[in-house]
Amino acid sequence: DVCRSFEQVAKVEKFHETRYRKLINNLMNGEVFKKKEPVVWHCINCGHVIESADAPKECPACKHPQAYYEVLA
Repeated sequence: DVCRSFEQVAKVEKFHETRYRKLINNLMNGEVFKKKEPVVWHCINCGHVIESADAPKECPACKHPQAYYEVLA
């Protein structure tokens, strides 16, 4: 049913809106790789995890740059 498909797409897009608004807020406040409180950071290349307020500048395990870190949800 086309109506149900569009309802499901609307739910997904609402999630995307929330996610991207958080990202914009983090960018504007300089908090993409620096948080106010310690969080668990996860390297999306090798899986290394570390608890810290800041993401490492470089992954100590695989040497990928900071851009490969995300907050583990």
